[in-house]
Amino acid sequence: VQLVESGGDLVQPGGSLRLSCAASGFTFSSYGMSWYRQAPGKERELVARITSTGGNTYYADSVKGRFTISRDNAENTVYLQMNSLKPEDTAVYLCNPWGTFHDYWGQGTQVTVSS
Repeated sequence: VQLVESGGDLVQPGGSLRLSCAASGFTFSSYGMSWYRQAPGKERELVARITSTGGNTYYADSVKGRFTISRDNAENTVYLQMNSLKPEDTAVYLCNPWGTFHDYWGQGTQVTVSS
């Protein structure tokens, strides 16, 4: 199982980023996927989840209305569109499959929101 996150960057408050997570080593289309984030000194936090077909999504209250999770099962990729970014969104963002492969993690991608 391999998970490769990308798209993180330094962005000003109010800006936008689109994160990608390329997955391999399992049948991507059969598994729900989640995005988590971890800021220095804080516990890992669930940000958003999407079912295997993309038909249902969940968002943490802190990002609801600003972030959108989506997936492309043909490309084995899950995305996180982040708008209206705030300094408190600064963290390493990681994707993670539900269920059987939940113990697998990628290296994450750093998002820094600062002026």
